[in-house]
Amino acid sequence: MTIRPIVRYPDPRLALPAQPVTVFDGALRDLASDLLETMHAAPGIGITAPHIGIPLRLVVLDLDATEGARTYVNPEIIWASSEMILHQEGSVSMPGVNDEISRYARVRISYQDVHGNLQTEESDGLRAVCHQHEIDQLNGLFWIRRLSRLRRERLIKRFEKMSRS
Repeated sequence: MTIRPIVRYPDPRLALPAQPVTVFDGALRDLASDLLETMHAAPGIGITAPHIGIPLRLVVLDLDATEGARTYVNPEIIWASSEMILHQEGSVSMPGVNDEISRYARVRISYQDVHGNLQTEESDGLRAVCHQHEIDQLNGLFWIRRLSRLRRERLIKRFEKMSRS
């Protein structure tokens, strides 16, 4: 396992849609392990391959010490509740800043595991927020694009100031 360098905002690679994973091999499992190691070092609770400059639809989440980390390959939202929730979000690519984002309270996703087996998962609360946040990233939608222009500009200024000091 290797800790990889994280792509920092405003790197244009963060705005590119990731490509579907088509090969399920040892290299994919190694990449998932590297993502987990990189995420823990950041520290963070979720990371995508694009966060380390690899344009593949691969997500690793580690939200619960008892359940452990989970890997999602080619995840897609297939259902979302009508109920919304507000949740503080941030990114390993923009450390030190966060803001409240409105998300669906519950979602169902389809994905593949690292062996290519098709899975579905329904989630709520933090896990549902993370599913939506990371799938947005895979689609080239960096989380701050969900903020109003004013809030986004303030947050970018704060991040730039923090990055300089």
